[in-house]
Amino acid sequence: MKKDDRKTALRRKCGQPKRGLMNAVRTRLGMLTPSSNSVLEPVTCAMLAGAPGISTHFSRFRVTEIALDAQALDQFDPSNMLPAADLLADAKVDAMAWNGTSASWLGIERDRSLCEAIKARTGKPATTSTLACIDAVRLSGAQRIGFVTPYTDDVQRRICTVWAVRVLPVMPSDISVCAIISRSER
Repeated sequence: MKKDDRKTALRRKCGQPKRGLMNAVRTRLGMLTPSSNSVLEPVTCAMLAGAPGISTHFSRFRVTEIALDAQALDQFDPSNMLPAADLLADAKVDAMAWNGTSASWLGIERDRSLCEAIKARTGKPATTSTLACIDAVRLSGAQRIGFVTPYTDDVQRRICTVWAVRVLPVMPSDISVCAIISRSER
């Protein structure tokens, strides 16, 4: 494949319009991305490959560790995240999505507040992957849910607690709300 053909294929795969169509009406989606995430861009591009008129734009902020200590939790402070949203607003995106799941262990209200802050700061509507997952679970009518994550057991337990209290009410003694897989079983 010639170099120009590869560039064209990559541009189309990532939802970018063909040359000459840059002024065509399109929807620009902005993605707030953890800096250490190496999966989001290629997966998003693959998901949108067949969606003409949609382009994706990514902005990162530093996230290098998932843990429950203060330093790790501070990575998700809005003061660290909102500058990435500002950069997406510069690209004139139509909407933004925070593509991390930190609210699952920090508390669902964190994502709701983040969306409000993004809207207030940029004028653009925002959502998060956690809020979308909550909507999907509620719409499915699920009575119980389980999680498999790459996180440590303490983070996994916190996720289960947050979801049990805020998303899918269960009896506190019902351990079936969450499947904890220890590191030795992964």
